[in-house]
Amino acid sequence: MKDSLGSVQSLLVLGGSSDIAVATARKLAQDKTKRIILAARPSERLDAAVTLLRSHGADVRTVDFDALDFSSHEKVLAPLFEEGDIDVVLLAFGVLGEQARDERDPLSAAQVVQTNYVGAVTSSLVCAEALRKQGHGSLVVLSSVAAERARKANFIYGSSKAGLDAFAQGLGDSLEGTGVHVMIVRPSFVETKMTTGRPKAPMSTTAEAVADGIVEGLRRNAEMIWVPAPVRFAMSAVRHLPRPVFRKVAEKQG
Repeated sequence: MKDSLGSVQSLLVLGGSSDIAVATARKLAQDKTKRIILAARPSERLDAAVTLLRSHGADVRTVDFDALDFSSHEKVLAPLFEEGDIDVVLLAFGVLGEQARDERDPLSAAQVVQTNYVGAVTSSLVCAEALRKQGHGSLVVLSSVAAERARKANFIYGSSKAGLDAFAQGLGDSLEGTGVHVMIVRPSFVETKMTTGRPKAPMSTTAEAVADGIVEGLRRNAEMIWVPAPVRFAMSAVRHLPRPVFRKVAEKQG
């Protein structure tokens, strides 16, 4: 449970080797978070994350978690809450896919959607129910500004995030009054290892900036945050553009 000052004591990260996940966990560990569980597939990046977080004094363990193995989510995740209360669950996994390839290969497109949406739904429901039973906690869901309006350059990824975003909003409403808080994070294009080599979009951000936004959002008990904050107003305008105008704007962005 959070301490008397509202600091996070325990953290579960789904997708524990992602740049945003590691940056967020590090910032929380530098504060007062001492118990961290990284749920992800084994990798050198996950090992490096463990070493980094332990260097900040956190008690870190890993759990083998596969976003696409939907049937395993309850078996893997539910027992973690029986070991002790978890203050924050950060859902940080996701894949960008390759739009041109995925348009030609429906099975590749399906994998993007299954990872970003179906896997997120099943794992979120397991964690939300566990948080509800313990009577407190926050579920932080990484969405994207791409969820606001699909562009032809990334409509498969964008549609998967749009589904996740709508799901997370409804989940948060369903948990109202239970002591469980859902926070949706909508970052712009994030410069990470996953986006290396891709053209930057306007108002790009970094994993560190997203982590700062998450930590501040948790302090405020926010329901939705945008990173960087001004992108909220830019996307509000984009959302209302007539489709012919939007196509021209999106074409310029690639």
